Amino acid sequence: MTLNVLRQDRILHEARASAAPLHLMRLFGISTSTALRHVGPAYPERTAKLPR
Repeated sequence: MTLNVLRQDRILHEARASAAPLHLMRLFGISTSTALRHVGPAYPERTAKLPR
């Protein structure tokens, strides 16, 4: 397991726990689009109606 894979796993775990993109952005120093990319798979029912 590489460090990148481990980091992605931690981000996804936090996305499932909080579902708050702003929290992910502050915690991991990621951009808005990256935070939303992780929240989407964690909560597909909440993001199904968002414009693509």
